[in-house]
Amino acid sequence: MKQEDELAMKVTKEIVIKFIEMGRLSVNNFDEVFRQVHSTVTDTLAESSQAGKEKGKGPTVSKA
Repeated sequence: MKQEDELAMKVTKEIVIKFIEMGRLSVNNFDEVFRQVHSTVTDTLAESSQAGKEKGKGPTVSKA
């Protein structure tokens, strides 16, 4: 798995966990919401990576 894919999965997981904790996500709509969040995170990382390449550097990712 590429580093970007792994990062996208970790970020998606954290966001989905927060949705569950807040009561915004249930078992009935988990699949749909997870796919939407993952798609958004992946798109955002791709845009960030593209913008970084245009400026001559890669995406800015902090490791916490």
